[in-house]
Amino acid sequence: MPLSALLISPSGAAGIVGGNIAYRAKKVRGHGTWEKDRLPSAGVVGRESGQVRLRVCEHSDRQTLHAFVETRTAEGCTVNTDEWQAYSHLPEHGRTHKQVCQQPGHREWARDEDGDGGREVHSNTAKGMWTGLRNHLRPFCGVNKEQLHHYIAVYEWAYNYKRVTNDFLRALMMPFTLKPT
Repeated sequence: MPLSALLISPSGAAGIVGGNIAYRAKKVRGHGTWEKDRLPSAGVVGRESGQVRLRVCEHSDRQTLHAFVETRTAEGCTVNTDEWQAYSHLPEHGRTHKQVCQQPGHREWARDEDGDGGREVHSNTAKGMWTGLRNHLRPFCGVNKEQLHHYIAVYEWAYNYKRVTNDFLRALMMPFTLKPT
């Protein structure tokens, strides 16, 4: 697939939120690392395309996050995030950055910037995607961190496919049939 097919278009907004995929027993707050078994992951969701791009990362630092955003969004796109400091330098990488503050005492879940009544600045799309990923992983009762990227790839594929079509069924059944359908 060409790289351009993986990019969120500049005309569309992308929501990005880093998530931590943790083992059930790890109840520690904060950003995770590979070494602590709280695996950081990065993801973008295109608001217009509905496409998602996910990756398991070794660290959840600014450098890792910015490299992920640069390779998976088109220059000039708007990136909506929460207020985490790692996102603050996105404009230096050619992305428009809008954020909502979700800290206790200053909670702002969505904001209407252009006065049309629609609250277009929010990270709810990405947060909903992370909830879907957690629900996808829950039945497995723990996933080996070396294999997590495979589970995330299956979720990304299913999220992006959206509809069950004949092509979808052919792709799903091809490994189990001797001749093409």
